[in-house]
Amino acid sequence: MLQQVDASRIPELKSVVSLALELARSAGASQCEANASLQKGLNVTVRLGEVETLEYQRDRGLSITVYFGHRKGSASTADLALSAVRSTVAKACAIARYTAEDECAGLADAIRLATEFKNLQLDFPWDLQPDAAVVLAHECESAGLAVDKRLTNSEGASVSTQRGVSVYGNSHGFLEGETSSSHSVSCVLLASEGHDMQRDYWYSSARDPADLQAVQAIGRTAGMRAIARLGARRLTTGKAPVLFAPEVARGLIGHFIGAVSGGSQYRKATFLLDSIGQQIFPSWVQMHERPHLLRAAASSNFDSEGVQTTDRELIQDGVLEGYLLGSYSARKLGLVSTGNAGGLHNLLVDPSAGRPDFSALLKEMGNGLFVTELMGQGVNGVTGDYSRGATGFWVEGGAIAYPVHEITIAGNLKSMYKNFVAIGSDIDLRGGIHMGSLLLSELTIAGE
Repeated sequence: MLQQVDASRIPELKSVVSLALELARSAGASQCEANASLQKGLNVTVRLGEVETLEYQRDRGLSITVYFGHRKGSASTADLALSAVRSTVAKACAIARYTAEDECAGLADAIRLATEFKNLQLDFPWDLQPDAAVVLAHECESAGLAVDKRLTNSEGASVSTQRGVSVYGNSHGFLEGETSSSHSVSCVLLASEGHDMQRDYWYSSARDPADLQAVQAIGRTAGMRAIARLGARRLTTGKAPVLFAPEVARGLIGHFIGAVSGGSQYRKATFLLDSIGQQIFPSWVQMHERPHLLRAAASSNFDSEGVQTTDRELIQDGVLEGYLLGSYSARKLGLVSTGNAGGLHNLLVDPSAGRPDFSALLKEMGNGLFVTELMGQGVNGVTGDYSRGATGFWVEGGAIAYPVHEITIAGNLKSMYKNFVAIGSDIDLRGGIHMGSLLLSELTIAGE
């Protein structure tokens, strides 16, 4: 059985990684890299007062990548025993001997590997026993259902705690480990009145369980959101300003991140092709990557290739300053890694001048659509065409008038980015993109 998952396991995992690298070199690999990890977790869901699921998660794994010149092979296993490590390395080497040569394949440049390792406070254990997790989930759901008698059903309240430790090493001599944790509480409730039925949710997530929102508050928020959607109407087709809630707005920035990632650029599969130095957003828009924020969801000292992460300005005065690159995509583009192999490390999107709060954004919009949830996958990363199902509220005179549903909002991301009007100070910190509500000047709304 898997023992405690904490920093005490790093030496053990370093031994496994070192062994894998040694075996790969002995087999003739010119370069190699390996990652070993241990994870444990607990997930509990309570629905209508009864335990619906109670799941333990206990995982371990080793992945190894070898290079024979510019030929690459990878293999993985969930067994860290010596025999399994040997077998996995042998399989990776066998694969590499049959793959085509790729001059861009290989480890990250040694000079770019991390040498500074700050304490980013990413690991906070939560000694949560199943009985206690059930109590928390029950309190969350009960608080939500108690908001209004029209809350007649539930998809459940869930409590989750995850903790992991991993070690990455490569044949350049890099060998480092880190621990991390992630905890969350969520609730999904259904409201009904006559033939009308609506659902909504709320959640809280954090590295440190002490930073989670109170479970009762999460349930109440889910309940109030569901009640607020009763009586939702469809809108007539037309064009109007659109205000995105923070948790929805960051999805628009996520499409931008995908468009300026190295993979999209070298494949020429992006609506922002060759866009460094171009005006993507209005001149007041600023975006900063900050990998070393304490306790943040996407913080890290190094990326998945061991490259040092650093602060950078991704958007300055609306202009794109650079792409998000790992070593492979950087070589394909004739550039250098930006420490983004494996993804982005905390993107901070500044509020607009005056740091308007949500109420101020509603007033600035006047009449328009406030979007609280999006559905569907209608986004074309090559053309930028955007079409998503949406629910939310119609706003009149700067105040919420009534809920709306069964509508579609559409536009093109390239022009949508140019049409940012304001970004609010109500910043959502629950993910890797930190930003507030976002007001766009106009989108097409398809309804009745």
